[in-house]
Amino acid sequence: MGWESQRMLIFISAVATLIFFLGFHGFCYALDSPPYGFVKNASYAPRVSYHDYIIVGGGTAGCPLAATLSERFDVLVLERGGSPYGNPNISNLASQNDILAYITPTSPAQSFVSEDGVINRRARCLGGGTCINAGFYSRASRQEVMDMGLNPKLVDQSFRWVEREVVFRPQLTEWTSALRAGLLEAGVTPDNGFTYDHLDGTKVGGTIFDPAGHRHTAADLLKYADPARITVLVRATAQRILFRNVTAGGHRKKQPQAYGVVYKDLDGNIHEARLKQGSISAGEIIVSAGALGSPQLLMLSGVGPADHLRSLGIEVVLDQPMLGQGISDNPMNVLVVPSPERLALTSIQVVGIRPGYYIESLTGFNLGASNSSFQIGVVVEKLAKPLSRGFLRLKNLDPEDNPSVTYNYFAEAEDLRTCVEAMQTIMRTVDTEAMSEFRYPNQTVEYLQGLTASLMVNNRGRSPQDATSLEQYCKDLVLTFYHFHGGCEVGKVVDHDYRVIGVDGLRVIDGSTFNFSPGTNPQATLMMLGRYMGLLIRNGRK
Repeated sequence: MGWESQRMLIFISAVATLIFFLGFHGFCYALDSPPYGFVKNASYAPRVSYHDYIIVGGGTAGCPLAATLSERFDVLVLERGGSPYGNPNISNLASQNDILAYITPTSPAQSFVSEDGVINRRARCLGGGTCINAGFYSRASRQEVMDMGLNPKLVDQSFRWVEREVVFRPQLTEWTSALRAGLLEAGVTPDNGFTYDHLDGTKVGGTIFDPAGHRHTAADLLKYADPARITVLVRATAQRILFRNVTAGGHRKKQPQAYGVVYKDLDGNIHEARLKQGSISAGEIIVSAGALGSPQLLMLSGVGPADHLRSLGIEVVLDQPMLGQGISDNPMNVLVVPSPERLALTSIQVVGIRPGYYIESLTGFNLGASNSSFQIGVVVEKLAKPLSRGFLRLKNLDPEDNPSVTYNYFAEAEDLRTCVEAMQTIMRTVDTEAMSEFRYPNQTVEYLQGLTASLMVNNRGRSPQDATSLEQYCKDLVLTFYHFHGGCEVGKVVDHDYRVIGVDGLRVIDGSTFNFSPGTNPQATLMMLGRYMGLLIRNGRK
């Protein structure tokens, strides 16, 4: 496969950026690293260290959680990736395609392919998914907050805490303004203006790209941390959680207790982080490794379906058959729109919200050779709350490898019906007067469907009808928005305080606990949840 073909394949798999042959155009700039003296390479860590809280995963939820807990306690963060600072591919909107195209054993984006044949990415960087996403910031809806069992007042305070540091109002481009008008013309109403709130209709949302096009990530929230009480180790890959059975009043407790984490540095050296002895009844291990990483680490540590663990030679600490179950990914389909007009580079700025799906777009791509290229806009739809569910299993005992995951896209007929409706809305939107300036007049929306079908590449089976049938188009050409979630769901694997059921001293706080992806894009809710739970845990300790 040639390099241009590889870039096309990456385009197909990249939800947030959808990379084409020549990619984005723009300048390069690397944000200066903040004075985080507490961020260190794990190679320099001691053989054994002791802490009040150990957080596995310095991602979208892990960073705000760690910053909040450090206001009162000694906190260690173990992050398997590196620092986002000084990396222009992360810092710049203009280089956003490169962060997804650059795949090495230590790159910020780790590639995987689900058993469904959809190419995907998971973050591997301090700041998590906020380092590789398309930047759109939109809060969970009020109903979603209630469904999650959260306190609305504390939720609002936590959102505002996040927004003060990393969220900006976007400057709309001509394409984005036309898309907004087109959505309204196509009936995606009302016009909700600029708002972070999740409301049916069309709105302008927030972005983590500042007006100069520089990305701000969850790692920026470590600004709030107490540097005397926090240590963040990068290139620290957790191998397993350590458990013991303790006695109380001379009697052995029925459930195990987490007391430490074994991790490996980039040089292959093994280290241990343990909870302080004086804090053993209150200190905790908190796993924030994401919807793939958290179930994977728990299984590697002996928590999960007993038969599956034994088949890999893992000693069972707790038989938890629901771990890894219910995992889901919000399917995405796209429509490519070649434009006669030059399109400015944009991240996601506008969203059309319907009860079953969301519509967003990106621009700033060239398609073809440099001497005969044309520019395109990409309009995408994402199912809001797919009914189809899948499962995650270990492939091996290597924590640096990806687990096996099956999402079962469109296993439920209602998901397919919703996808068809969403694609019809996209086609109406593209066919409006508001967007006519950005379309070649001889290219009908039916032609655009066939064009897009001819460009799409994934590892799924294809039918000749996917260029004409929207049902087949949805199934054959499904992509991902990177919003996979579940596997450690509240009420099944963790309780409503995010404690792992059946284990002491262990919580999971990240998207693996969700049974839906909140808001149009979940990063806002994940950062909020880190702050929210940090406050509850911090204030609950004496």
